[in-house]
Formats: sequence, structure tokens, C-alpha cells
Amino acid sequence: MPIRMKYFFLLLVSGTGMLISTSCQARPKSTDTLNIPFGARGRIIYHLQQGTYSVLQNEIATVHNAYALCQSRQQDYDSRNPGTHTYTQTTASTPAGKATVYTITHQSNNGQLQQLFYIYPHQNYFITQVRVKSEQTGCNKISPMVAAVVDLPGKGNHPYALQVPFDNDMWARYHAQELGNSSFTSSEVTALYNNDTYAGIVLGSLEQDVWKSGIGFSTGNETKPPSMILYAGLADSIITHDRCEHGAVLPQNGYCTSPKMMVGFFDDWRNGMETYARLHLKYEPRIVFSWNQATPMGWNSWGAIQDKISYNKAAAVTRFFVDSCQAFRNADNSLFIDLDSFWDNMVEGGLDGNTNKLQQFVAYCKKNGFKPGIYWGPFTDWGKYDRAIEGSSFQYQQTWTQQNGKFVDTDGGRAMDPTHPGTRDRVRYTLSHLVKLGFQMIKIDFLSHGAIEGDYFYDPTVTTGMQAYRKGMELVDSVLDGKMLVYAAISPNIATARYVHMRRIACDAFSAIDNTEYTLNSTGYGWWQNQLYNYIDADHVVFGTAPDNMNRARLASSLVTGTLTTGDDFSSKGKWTSMALQLLQNKALLTIAKNGKSFRPVDANTGNKGVNVFTQEINGQRYIAVFNYTDKEQEYHIPLQRAGVLSKTPQQATELFSNSPIPLNNNSLQVTIPASDAVIYRLNKL
Repeated sequence: MPIRMKYFFLLLVSGTGMLISTSCQARPKSTDTLNIPFGARGRIIYHLQQGTYSVLQNEIATVHNAYALCQSRQQDYDSRNPGTHTYTQTTASTPAGKATVYTITHQSNNGQLQQLFYIYPHQNYFITQVRVKSEQTGCNKISPMVAAVVDLPGKGNHPYALQVPFDNDMWARYHAQELGNSSFTSSEVTALYNNDTYAGIVLGSLEQDVWKSGIGFSTGNETKPPSMILYAGLADSIITHDRCEHGAVLPQNGYCTSPKMMVGFFDDWRNGMETYARLHLKYEPRIVFSWNQATPMGWNSWGAIQDKISYNKAAAVTRFFVDSCQAFRNADNSLFIDLDSFWDNMVEGGLDGNTNKLQQFVAYCKKNGFKPGIYWGPFTDWGKYDRAIEGSSFQYQQTWTQQNGKFVDTDGGRAMDPTHPGTRDRVRYTLSHLVKLGFQMIKIDFLSHGAIEGDYFYDPTVTTGMQAYRKGMELVDSVLDGKMLVYAAISPNIATARYVHMRRIACDAFSAIDNTEYTLNSTGYGWWQNQLYNYIDADHVVFGTAPDNMNRARLASSLVTGTLTTGDDFSSKGKWTSMALQLLQNKALLTIAKNGKSFRPVDANTGNKGVNVFTQEINGQRYIAVFNYTDKEQEYHIPLQRAGVLSKTPQQATELFSNSPIPLNNNSLQVTIPASDAVIYRLNKL
């Protein structure tokens, strides 16, 4: 029976020392009420003797009677427990800048619990954290905010809470749920927002090196608003693929510590999500080398060729781009030509055997000005039988992760412990060979298998899935040694940002309109990840034999996501080749692809379906993309102000697929979109 998260459970994160240099040691103070202002209109009112607090914005309470909670295997801690409640006020240097730090210390018979609030000048957010004094076993659930009531002031008739998945495996979806009408858990971050006004609250964990975190909502009713918990220690059979509880985080310097978590109030929740992503990068900066080349564009073999990949087919695809599709290039006048799974069809006897075909492919790509790419999964065993590990003296079975005494199979692959020397030998062996062969890009896949919780890990200092993931990904980057563009496919949404340049926003997508809709559910609600990664990608664009309208929609889904990877079998001729020559050489569309940044959603009220309208500014010009996922013609009325046009209104727009002008009337765009189709408008400057 699947193990589900209980909303009253909470967690903590290990303090890794990214903070702080305190400027003073203030004496503990005792009072009944502590007033902590933040931003222009916010304040925290802490009732010390009750151990609870409320958060106000514009003097309206949004979080009511919140408290801190921690659970260990031996002891529970609650800020509301009777005892002594004092606070100190200090200053500290943090990755986000200089902060005023309020530390509330609760001393009870259960022990000591501290709540910390980091306040930044002129910022409409604060950062909060909990730590518990412990010299014994660790904690596996901790929360700085268990809110009896959470509300969205001025919410009107359209309040939403965003459910964010942990990763993009098994066609996971984002879900804009009506606040108060459902119970759910969002992974790592969420937004509560009014779709009409855009006003909202963003809450999220800024650190994933130790914990998996979540935001749990419980259903409200006409007399009781919904409640919420912001916590670390999320482990769920569906969300995180864990069938055991979160690993216990061991104390450091005498304390078990939660991640630092942001709570912010924004006039536009979309700004809030982007602020969260940028702040996250400050607390967990990239360790992968800086990418300063052009936006990646290219081709991937999994789109159509899949397990039939061969040297002859890969070379023929390359010739198609050299001889026929010559305008399809990125700003560096190049493309990545990427061999996906089954590239070992070109190898005899493993990577220590005959790799002549791979060497020929690499040389042929480079000769034509292209960059060869390859694929691999570092933490997944697809064979699932015991045998010797390549490049190691260990056996595969010795590396398999266990939960409740059973090996962990997820999405068909078996999880491998990233800390086991056999797994690590395999990473070094495989990646060093691929680097030596001259590949310039790697697509690494099924990374979530490396973040699975385990009954134990080979490395005794590792007790959680995220600690194991960090160890594994740091090794991957060190072996690649700055030699390749690193692209993540199936992977944790946020925790992967430190280690790769580029990430696929969703799961596999091909040519059908439902594939486009699925992809744009993730882009529409997860576009802000373009602030975490250099690029996010919509997977391989496959034209196949689909009708022209679906081909336009699928290409447009990639453009609004941020990059362009095509995937048809261009070693043969068919409808897909004519569509490629038409669409992949459209200069106006390629301008969008070369920009490399995701479009924002105009409306985010589509539940767990794809967003219909997106907007972005590129080189000073406003673009609006509109999608119709239905099998019937649809009319759209889009106020230009909602689409980001805040200055003098342009008089007309140009539709880029047809190069047709369209008038703009009454400060709005009014269009009719055929069934299963998409349009992209560039608003003309006055």
C-alpha cells in the first residue's frame, strides 16, 4: 500500500554553513509580542509565550497562528510547548546579502528549538529556518511554518495554489488547484495567487542538498479556511517515488537544522517565482562550468529512430542538415547532433572494445561544423540482474538501493546507490571514455533514481536521498571536467540546477497535440526554471506524418519553452522532411529559438492542463503565442496589458507561421485559432 505524507509531519535540514557571520551576540530578550517588519508592507507578529506567529501584508493576516515543529525518532519538538521563550536580534552576512536575524529560542522539557527569521532591506520576502538542539539520533521531519490558517487577501473568485511535482518522470503534471477545495502536497515550492490580479504568495525551500521539502495543503470549507504546512522531510510513493520515510538528518555542531525557506509577497506571483529561482541560485550556486556559448539547438535520435540508431542513419541525418536544411543553425552557426539510448549499437565489446563507429560519428560531426552528443543514465540499472560492473571489481547487486529491505524499481529501472564505489567506478569508467571519444554534449537521464531514500547508503555519512544525489552529481561533473554541455532529462526539478546547463521541462513528447498540451502544462507553470538553468527544453520536436496544424503547435511548444531540438528520421524522406525545410528554416521563428528564454503564462488557471497563452519580450519586441489543444476552432480575446504591453499600444501584429499581419483593436488581440493549432504573434513597433 503506498505510503502517503501526513500533513502534520515536518522536517529539518542540515546547516551547511552557507550563512553566516554574525556581527554581535545580543542578549536574550523576553516579551509577550515581537513585531518583525519586512518589505514595504509586511510584518511578522510573534506571540512568544504561545510560541505562535502570524504574517501580515498590508495589515491583513495571511498566515495565522503558525508554529514550528520537529519530529525525530526519539523526540518531538513544538514551539508551543510550555517553557521559556526568548529572542535575540543580530545581523548576518548571507548568500542573499546582509540580513537582520531574529532568533526565537524555545526551551522546554522536550529540549531546545530555535526559529530564525532573516529579514532583508527593501525585500518583500523573508527567509525562515528551524533548528533543534540534539546530540543523538537525527530528525527526519521539520517545519518552520505549520499554519492553522492560510489565506490570500483580496482573492476574489479566482484563488489558486500551485502543485509542483518533484521531477518530470512518468508524465508528471503541474496542477493549479483552487485554494481551499482540495488537499495536496507541492514539492519544494508553491505559489498562492489570484489569476485575475496576479497578486500572490510564494513559499519554497532554498536548499536541496540534504532534504526533500514540501508544502502541504488541507481542505477548507465555508467556515474554515485551508491550513498549510511548509516542511522538510517529504517522502511519498507517488511524488518522490519513495516507499519509506525520509532519511534522518544527523545533527551538526549539536543541531539538526532545516533548509532555509523563502516566504514572499508579490504584486505579480510570476515575478515571485522568478525571484525564488534567482534566490535559490544564491544559496545553491552552480558547480557545473559556466556556459557562455550560443543557445543549444539540434537533433536527438530518440524522437523517431530510437533503437534503430546506427552510424549510417546518424551520418545521413547529419548530411540532411548539411545539404538541405542549411538555415537551421544556432547563433554559433552550429547544431548538436545527439545519439540517445541504443548508441551502443555502434560498439562491439563495450567501451573498451571496438568504438570505431562512434569515433567516425564524432569526426563526421566536427568536420561539418556540428557538435556530437551522447546519452547515459548514471544511477540506473536497466539489466536488473547480478553481473560485473564495467570498469569495477564490484557487482551490480551490491549497488542497488533498498527500501524496507527491497530493491527499488522506478519507471522500469533499478536505483543504484550513488555513494557505492561500484556505482562510482561505473560513472568514472563510462564518462571518461565518452570524454576521450570527443563528445561535446551529454544527455544524462533518470537522475531521480539517484535521489531515492534508502534503508542505508554505502557512505556512512550519507543518510538521505538528497545527500546521495549531491555526491553522485558532483562526481558526474568532476569526471566531465568542463568538456561537455550537460543536459538533464528525467531529473528532480530544482535540485538538479547546480549540476547541469540545460534541462528537459517535462517527460517524453512527440508529434500529437496531446503531447504539445502535456509539455505546455510544465512550461506554463514551470517556466521560472529558466532562472535556475541556462536553458529549459521541450524535448525532441517530431513532425512525423502529423497534420500541419499539429506540427505548428509542436514546434511552437518548443519555442515558448526556450530551445529547439528536433527528432525526426531525416535519414529518410517523408512528410517530416518537407515540414522541416519549411518550419526549421523560418528566420522569424529561429529568432525566438536563439533567444533561449521561456515565455511566461498570461493566464494560469488551467488546472492540470496546458496553458493556452504565453508572452515574452525579445530584443525589445513583444511576442504572444496562443495554443488551441481542442478539436474545434476557438476564439481568444487577449488584453494586451495582461500580455505585458505596458506602453503605447502597437497598431498591428505579424503572425510568424504565415507571415500575415493582423490588426490590434481596443488594446487587445482577438483571434480565432483552428483546431489543434498554434499561432505566434510579433507585435510591431510604432
